[in-house]
Amino acid sequence: MDASLYPRMAAVEDAHWWFSGRRAIVDRLIARLALPPDAAILEPGCGTGGNFPMLARRGRLHAMDSDPTAISFAAARGLATLAEGALPDRVPFGDTLFDLVVITDVLEHLDDPASALRALHRRLKPRGALLATVPAGPWMWSEHDVTHHHRRRFRAAELGALLRAGGFEITYLSHYNFLLFPVIAGARIIQRLRPPDGAAARHDLTMPPAGLNRVLRGIFSSERFVVGAARIPFGVSLIALARATAPADRSAAAGGA
Repeated sequence: MDASLYPRMAAVEDAHWWFSGRRAIVDRLIARLALPPDAAILEPGCGTGGNFPMLARRGRLHAMDSDPTAISFAAARGLATLAEGALPDRVPFGDTLFDLVVITDVLEHLDDPASALRALHRRLKPRGALLATVPAGPWMWSEHDVTHHHRRRFRAAELGALLRAGGFEITYLSHYNFLLFPVIAGARIIQRLRPPDGAAARHDLTMPPAGLNRVLRGIFSSERFVVGAARIPFGVSLIALARATAPADRSAAAGGA
């Protein structure tokens, strides 16, 4: 992501409907994992730390990002042990193994997401959990993806294959952000038919009016009652829960992918 966007992200992500709605969905899925009270949690690609209050409630939070500007905003929250790092080759925190890795909208930024998932598998305890979200639907590619330096948008089968090849057993994989999908998909199509109107048109880091933000947050966050209980065949994004297989099982998973 452009470094110039980090101040915008830090200013809006606590209240913006998209970030807060995603957190509500992710938080409910994590609650299903029955983590130990002192769980060791890693958030790679933490950005400016919008997930920190949610994750820090559930254990000892470690977080990393490759951008020093993002790290400076995240550090101001005072909720995580922070370090600069990058997937797949620069995962900090020594030999610490984690109970949970949460990687929200990061894999799409990477040239080699398969190697990143293998690296994260090595940092999980046996049967440790991975929660990942990514943008869905290559056909929805837009200026938003370009500005945020995305390399790809994922199909569900593609994400599933990457997880299995990385040594993970998938326990849940579904689309989400499905209630607002018709509106967002329509907006993306319209964007293709006319040139963007300035920087604000190329990203989604502008806070809508308060009333509209509350409505959108309410709609989006209500999906937490469905996501995890049912698999949704369409939506703006994908979400997955997976468990790290034992080393012996990992070779079999990679060979069968």
